[in-house]
Amino acid sequence: MAVKDRDRFSTATRIRLIGEQTAARVYRSQTRRQARRSRLTGRAAFLALVVCSLVVALAYPIRSYVSQQGEIADQERRAAEAARRVEELRDEKARLQDPAYVRRLAREHLHYVLPGETGFTVNDPGAADRPRADQGTADRPWYDNLWDGVDNADRH
Repeated sequence: MAVKDRDRFSTATRIRLIGEQTAARVYRSQTRRQARRSRLTGRAAFLALVVCSLVVALAYPIRSYVSQQGEIADQERRAAEAARRVEELRDEKARLQDPAYVRRLAREHLHYVLPGETGFTVNDPGAADRPRADQGTADRPWYDNLWDGVDNADRH
């Protein structure tokens, strides 16, 4: 037993124990450091930088593309509306080539009558009692009418 006690307190034994303790501490600190170490590597950071650069570089062209697509759709809608209006005007022109249609319009709007016919004008006795829309401005002073005109112009 005396050899064991002497071996226990020998310099070599102490150095070995200190080395084992130091190795254990180093191992523990390395595992902690690895646990704390960020998972972001240099390659991942470079990839993130490239992706951000691409997003910034492509943002303006994509925005321009989207706005131009909206303008194209608006112009196509206007062209379709203009084509529809042209068709309506062609139809109206074709109808105006017909003398019967022109006679009917003259009779309705201009109150023309053919020779031998008698034209009648019917007076509505209740028409004087009903207020007209444009008579409302005659009762007011001129400057109120002027100011209303300015307000209406601002709205349009």
